[in-house]
Amino acid sequence: MKLFIFDHCPYCVRAMMMTGWKDLDVDWVYLQNHDVDARIAMVGANMVPILEKDDGSFMGESLDIVAYLDKQNDTRKLQPAQWSEQIQHFQQESSYCANRLRFPRNLLAKLPEFERPEAAAWYTKNKSTLIGMSFDDAYAKSSTYISGLNHCWPLLDGISLPSERDNQLSYDDILLFPDLRNLTLVKGLVFPERIRAYIDEVAALTKMRLYDDIAL
Repeated sequence: MKLFIFDHCPYCVRAMMMTGWKDLDVDWVYLQNHDVDARIAMVGANMVPILEKDDGSFMGESLDIVAYLDKQNDTRKLQPAQWSEQIQHFQQESSYCANRLRFPRNLLAKLPEFERPEAAAWYTKNKSTLIGMSFDDAYAKSSTYISGLNHCWPLLDGISLPSERDNQLSYDDILLFPDLRNLTLVKGLVFPERIRAYIDEVAALTKMRLYDDIAL
């Protein structure tokens, strides 16, 4: 199987987590950010991730892919979500600051989906429009957005660590971890101790790379 992805995309990270946690033989293929035609050719829409199954057919929608991969072997199974409302509330409240921290850094980090100049230009245009400012302005105000994000951490009080549940993952982790993982790209952002432990534990279980070593 092949998984077509962007490294920075939280929806892609959901599927990427499953390949590591389930020990599946899935090749990751990085698409260029601007290449909408390639995505439409596979699933008829501009979306990622996209899974190419062993029979050559394609599947879109991240949670559908997660559910499909979860059925591929019986080594581990995801548990149902218990904290989806709390996680959604955190994501809604944190998105303003988090997006302004992540978007400029995704480009500066030279992730594989921005290898071509056209891909970088496409992303810059779309995401700077979304946040209503240039990437340079957003990056310059990083300390303000880090401070704003710090007010959101209490919303995750009560989220359990994998080590507290026999290293069992659930759909809560599929929903929450991608956003937290991508924030490890922000230099100067200090996670609360428990949230940092959560990030490290889920990363280890899913074999997901964090961005601490290239944080900007």
